[in-house]
Amino acid sequence: LGTPMVGGLLRMAASPAVSRVVPKGVEHGRLRRRFPGLEAGRFRHPLDEATTRAVQRSAVGALEPLVRRQAVPFLEELVFFDNLASSVQVGPSQLPDLHASLVQAASILDVAPPALYVKQNPQPNAYTLAVRGSKPFIVVHTSLLDLMTPEEVQAVLAHELGHLKCEHGIWLTLANLAQAGLGSLPIVGDLLASTSQQSLMEWQRAAEFSCDRASLLVAQDPTTVVSALLKLVGGSASSQPLSAEAFLDQARAYDEAVKNATLPVRRTVEMSLSPRTHPLPVTRVAELDRWASSPEFHGILARGVDLSSSS
Repeated sequence: LGTPMVGGLLRMAASPAVSRVVPKGVEHGRLRRRFPGLEAGRFRHPLDEATTRAVQRSAVGALEPLVRRQAVPFLEELVFFDNLASSVQVGPSQLPDLHASLVQAASILDVAPPALYVKQNPQPNAYTLAVRGSKPFIVVHTSLLDLMTPEEVQAVLAHELGHLKCEHGIWLTLANLAQAGLGSLPIVGDLLASTSQQSLMEWQRAAEFSCDRASLLVAQDPTTVVSALLKLVGGSASSQPLSAEAFLDQARAYDEAVKNATLPVRRTVEMSLSPRTHPLPVTRVAELDRWASSPEFHGILARGVDLSSSS
């Protein structure tokens, strides 16, 4: 049924050369918090939230139990064997610091930690099936771990946990089924399917905004998440240090430039986005910057408990 693999931050990656991913309760001079009972709706981007609800309430939403019972177990089993055969499975005795980082991020978001695998690949990327089935997982490529600090790697893991928490794989699969049905209609089918495809891509980009928010809820410092994005845009293991603050300024400048652009230019920019599965990096940073200063984000923080608290 084509359940999509959902990739995170820009399409993220990882490497076994992790230097001391030791989770800490205090980062950037402040005590971090976790969020017992956190629901995905609390951090979903508005477009992601609205479209997910529309699919849930539609006729195709009735197929959710079927997808969960039949498609998901089959796909999970296939990917499980591939991961086990061709990746390094992370755990308490294999890359234990990376495992501890995942467990901590999952605790903050109040989601069960999935299996984590590291796969050799020169393209920095990470992905998940984005379904909380019997074998949930995250795969990270080796190159991402080489590229990022431990805090940035945890932000990447949090992004993928956001996909799992929102179960984007289930709802995007159902939306794809609906689109396939539209395409089979006589006369108007192609037009409706084309319109549906555009809406699907907008939704997929909005889903990335939701998961960037999950990254921020774990990092609780926008600079960490922005820095991870920045390295995926233009970083290398041997390059000079990049400035997250300068990239934030760049994102704000882009935001302002788009607002002040002529209508034809704005529409051309919008058209260039239509085939993309992920938003532009500067757009993601601008969205994250806005949410980091929002009452919504600070309200979630205020209702959290100290990360070191066991109750």
